[in-house]
Amino acid sequence: MPGLRIDASPPAGSPTRDDIEPVAHESVDRFVTGAAVVLPFLALGVVGWQLWGHALRVTDLLLFLVLYVVTALGVTVGFHRHFTHRSFKTTRFVRVILAVLGSAAVEGPVISWVADHRKHHAFSDQEGDPHSPHVGRGDGWRGALGGLWHAHLGWLFVHDQRGKRSRYAPDLLADPALRFVDRTFFVWVVTGLALPFALGYVLGGSLSAGCTGLLWGGAVRLLVLHHVTFSINSLCHTFGRRRFATADESRNLAWLALPSMGEAWHNNHHAFPTSASHGLRRWEVDPSALVIRALEATGLVWDVRRISREREASRYPAATS
Repeated sequence: MPGLRIDASPPAGSPTRDDIEPVAHESVDRFVTGAAVVLPFLALGVVGWQLWGHALRVTDLLLFLVLYVVTALGVTVGFHRHFTHRSFKTTRFVRVILAVLGSAAVEGPVISWVADHRKHHAFSDQEGDPHSPHVGRGDGWRGALGGLWHAHLGWLFVHDQRGKRSRYAPDLLADPALRFVDRTFFVWVVTGLALPFALGYVLGGSLSAGCTGLLWGGAVRLLVLHHVTFSINSLCHTFGRRRFATADESRNLAWLALPSMGEAWHNNHHAFPTSASHGLRRWEVDPSALVIRALEATGLVWDVRRISREREASRYPAATS
């Protein structure tokens, strides 16, 4: 599609203001973002009381695990590999389901998420990258810590490099179903919180069970999922191994691979952004790739993009770290 920049090398020169999305209500946006970040932390106090008082139920842990996995896959399989990088094709119904599940992860509306991430790839670790830990933070340990903070959380409250939706995601703006899911983002956020409360109430038979279901399937789930996702932006551009030569600081971080559903094979991803699999070796755990493979086997997914050994070899050797 003309004008759509995906997986490109950073263009010459600095980004211009016409590729940055304006924010209509910046103070409100920062307040909502702050609430989404802070409230799950406050829930840890309730978790501590619950564990101390032996009030934790098995159903709470099951709700946490199931809802964590499905909403994380909404982000990794849906927002990232399908909508951003078009690593596979699927039906309209599956597209909507993936968009809804990703929205319930409370990481922003689908089209804005995609626009930011495509801009990240266009300017990765250069001026214009919305969340690089290496740009404009200075030298030394203070600069390094400031960069990590910015990439992990700070960029969510700064809107001077957010990807312009009409430039970076015109294909999604042209899809009426995705525009609807994007426009009704808060409906899916509320639904994603109401569901664990309702399931906790039904399974536990009391209001207290509903509240602890909401605590674990809502607040604790979001706390863990958010910081795993944020760690891809911060830790995976600072620590880990670089198998492939790329123009950025992306790195593979093995211990983060399972909770991130395979996203922590980040150097692999930046070397081959359109690959449906980020884990490129048998031992590189990539649950998202397994889900895509399973959907492919059912016929719900097709034209899955994979990387040959020959293409991999073309990106060796990477600089050692």
